[in-house]
Amino acid sequence: MMTMINVLLGTLFLFGGLFVVVASVFGNYKFRYVLNRMHSSAMQDTLGLLFVLIGLIFYSGFTFVALKFLFVIVFFWISSPACSHLLVRMEVTTNEKIKDEVEVIIK
Repeated sequence: MMTMINVLLGTLFLFGGLFVVVASVFGNYKFRYVLNRMHSSAMQDTLGLLFVLIGLIFYSGFTFVALKFLFVIVFFWISSPACSHLLVRMEVTTNEKIKDEVEVIIK
């Protein structure tokens, strides 16, 4: 049985995750530079999904379903930053304009 505290915390986390996802979508349309867009998408994957799944954990109660949600959180927190890093590295190595800028920053 859900208590009022579980409902309140679940709602707060779901709205927090919704805010992060909506801000990330606006960031994807606003930013022109591909690496800024990548950062916005990575924040949606990690922070937005974390808040939404924590909210769903509070709604479902601490059951076997909550354990599955925790495994999804761990999987995304491991895989999403690694995938984002690989995509950014590919963009830096293939785009000549960015490559020149990065070499200036490194030197």
